[in-house]
Amino acid sequence: MAVIGVIGGSGLYEIEGLTNIEYKDVDTPWGKPSDSFVVGTLNSTKMVFLPRHGRGHKIMPSNINYRANIYGMKTLGVDSIISVSAVGSMKEEIAPGDVVLPDQFIDFTNKRQSSFFGEGVVAHVSMAEPVCPRLLQTLFEVLNAMNAKVHKGGTYICIEGPQFSSLAESHLFRSWGVDVIGMTNMPEAKLAREAEICYATLALSTDYDCWHKDHDNVTVDDVIKILMQNSELAKKVIKSTVAQISSEKSCNCSSSLENAIITSRDCIEENLKNKYDLLIGKYIK
Repeated sequence: MAVIGVIGGSGLYEIEGLTNIEYKDVDTPWGKPSDSFVVGTLNSTKMVFLPRHGRGHKIMPSNINYRANIYGMKTLGVDSIISVSAVGSMKEEIAPGDVVLPDQFIDFTNKRQSSFFGEGVVAHVSMAEPVCPRLLQTLFEVLNAMNAKVHKGGTYICIEGPQFSSLAESHLFRSWGVDVIGMTNMPEAKLAREAEICYATLALSTDYDCWHKDHDNVTVDDVIKILMQNSELAKKVIKSTVAQISSEKSCNCSSSLENAIITSRDCIEENLKNKYDLLIGKYIK
């Protein structure tokens, strides 16, 4: 059966309707995740929820342990992740309150550990199509059925933060043709790909960043007001999406590492085989 993971961003700190709830702390080779994982059942589907910033929103985007978060999901059997993220709109047609389902990312961060590999094991996964098409399509169909204002596809640029963009930066990013801007989906999407977990983003537009002549000063109060509205929509979308996700996959996400490991198998030390067993064990045994 499918096990669905949800990573909650700003404004989404719990999933309503879960039953048989357990809180699980997961130790990982990469340290502690953002918080305890909430494991439960929703519509007869097993779910795992994690608040990305911790309960109470205590962790800045740059300080999130993305590797531990994704590895923890993998440890708990998650095979598909819906990442809920607050974003700024970089296009007039994407209004605050709209939903975007990005299918591309630009990683503009510079302080984060973006790979599980590099400590004696080298792997190069493809990020040409960083979002699971099956999961994205399911989210799109659910949002359409709910008559939500949804934009299918688009580019999400991830900045380091925690500050919002300068006006010059905002205009630069718009000149690149990006659709939304956020601070958390990288390296999250990269790590999900390395962990062979299907990944899609439910990007909730809260503002027009600072490029818009009528929205030149983004404030936390403005963002939070839209966040609260968006979080209610996100809960409904997740509940409907979970019911439609099948364990049968038509994507290649679960074999991302099959031809990506460059290191010679006989050069991988035993302690590293143990460390990486959950990720690459099936390919090196």
